[in-house]
Amino acid sequence: MAPQQTAERDVRVHARNVGGIDEAEVSLPPGVTVLTGRNATNRTSFLQAIMAGLGSERATLKGDADEGEVELQVGDETYTRTLTRSGDTVVYGGDPYLDDPTVADQFAFLLENTEVRRAVARGDDLREIIMDPVDTEEIESQIRQLENEKRDLDDQIQELERIEHELPELEAEKQDIEEDLEAAREELAEVEAEIEERDVSLEQSRSQKEAIEEAFEALRDAQSELEDLEFDLETEQQTLGDLRDERDQLEAELDDADEFDENPDHLAGRIDELRERKRALDDTISQLGSVISFNEEMLDGEGLDLDEFGDDADTDPTQQLLGDSEDVVCWTCGSEVERDSIEETVDHLRELRAEKLDERSDIDDQIDDLSATRSEIQRQQRERERTERRLSEVEAEIESTEQRIDSLEESIEDQREEVEELEAETEDAGTGGDYDEVLELHRKSNEVEIRIERLESDLEDVESDIEEHEETLGERDELVERREEIDDELTDLRTKVDRIEEEAVEEFNDHMESVLAVLEYDNIERIWVERREREVREGRRKVEKTTFDLHIIRATDDGTSYRDTIDHLSESEREVTGLVFALAGYLVHEVYEDVPFMVLDSLEAIDSDRIARVVEYFSDYADYLTVALLPEDAQALSEEYTYVEQIN
Repeated sequence: MAPQQTAERDVRVHARNVGGIDEAEVSLPPGVTVLTGRNATNRTSFLQAIMAGLGSERATLKGDADEGEVELQVGDETYTRTLTRSGDTVVYGGDPYLDDPTVADQFAFLLENTEVRRAVARGDDLREIIMDPVDTEEIESQIRQLENEKRDLDDQIQELERIEHELPELEAEKQDIEEDLEAAREELAEVEAEIEERDVSLEQSRSQKEAIEEAFEALRDAQSELEDLEFDLETEQQTLGDLRDERDQLEAELDDADEFDENPDHLAGRIDELRERKRALDDTISQLGSVISFNEEMLDGEGLDLDEFGDDADTDPTQQLLGDSEDVVCWTCGSEVERDSIEETVDHLRELRAEKLDERSDIDDQIDDLSATRSEIQRQQRERERTERRLSEVEAEIESTEQRIDSLEESIEDQREEVEELEAETEDAGTGGDYDEVLELHRKSNEVEIRIERLESDLEDVESDIEEHEETLGERDELVERREEIDDELTDLRTKVDRIEEEAVEEFNDHMESVLAVLEYDNIERIWVERREREVREGRRKVEKTTFDLHIIRATDDGTSYRDTIDHLSESEREVTGLVFALAGYLVHEVYEDVPFMVLDSLEAIDSDRIARVVEYFSDYADYLTVALLPEDAQALSEEYTYVEQIN
């Protein structure tokens, strides 16, 4: 948040070792302050000092200094900014006016090298610039969170549907178990009654009866333990089967994974090289544009210093250049050349600049393709590493499971031997006479009791599953309702970004129309941004990407209108278009609400009367508007403004 604005107080700016300034202090009253003077009079440096005090990191440190500072006094508050050289970089510190100067850097601090103005002049996609101050990242983060929650809900609801289909099967299984249990209990009652009958008739052999009962008790315990071991073995074998299936799947994924010949680090190096080439091209394109613009102005008879033509003030400088013929005095070498020759050279320069623009566009495409390829390779490398780690974990789990299975099989073998021994003991305990029949009844009773115990355990498990399923199904309505809510929220959020983009573009177009109305250009009827979707490559995929393209409607002398692009404009027209866009951004994002300061520089592309109208128009928004102008441009501005002719 910005500090409380105080538009009724003077602002004192003290700068040391900033730009070309050794040390200077200037007081800025509310309203418009005009820094007037020729080039190399530290006007831009002072604008940088204001920006630094407000929080920008676009100020430069004086070439022969290791440290500099700016002090900004607004009323009773003082804000500071320090600049310290650290190797080839400058470190910024202090307590500036703004915590985050991003939007101000884009739309309130409008120097010649402002990225917004440069981006328009280069013909870049303007979406990032327009949308950067808008917090769409938060919306996209909410969308990702809701999508994850919806996936979880879908999984839960799908599981509930499976549970619902299982419930009738569980009910049927419960009924079958209950019937089997009832039959087993009846069978046990019959066997126990017969044993009791036999025991009464054999009262005299109680000691042998006790031996039989003890033998069968031990056998029953051993058989129960054997069943537990066999159940554990079955569980481990199922686990082993699942692990082996997962291992096969992971190995197949690794076999099917794409192999890339490129190394991401090598790609990063190529991307850096291309970006360096692009920066060099930008410099070349900018220099060519300046040369072309200068020569166009010279050929049109503009941009000349009248002092160069001596004391003959009545002589037309253009006529001095042209004379009575088409020969022109070259303003670079001083020799006479034909005007057509110069125009031909300028045409060659335009062609060269167009070639450089095409080359830069090709480099942009290469950078996009390489960046997408590099991201895809890195993603697949991360995925492969995750798969390899999981494969290693699965193989370790398989080895552990196999060891547990071996151990269980040995234990089962030992337990089976013990059961066989106990069965032999029960047979020995009841041999002879009627006790053979009693022994068989005890053996049968023992088997039925074990079966009853197993059925009771199975019944308990099924009843528990049924109860859990019924409780879980009770949550389904809430889950379905929440999923419907998420669907509505996602629809709203997904369209919200589109709405924000459409509204931002509409506002930019409205405000650019307003700024153009202030400038009153006859040959530029309209400048507007078009939001459209285009297909781009990301790695091996093609995706839809939103772009913001800038269009211009131009008018000819006979009143004919036609659509044009930024690439076809002259350097001065590109400068004007960039300025119009940047000024519109200042209004769209209401920068003046948080930043009461605005600085303007490099307005030479528009004439003094238009500069005056622009300054007057924006003085209604900025509490403190500081503009750097040449003396001849400053003459058209209101006398009520504050003029500073010397920075000291």
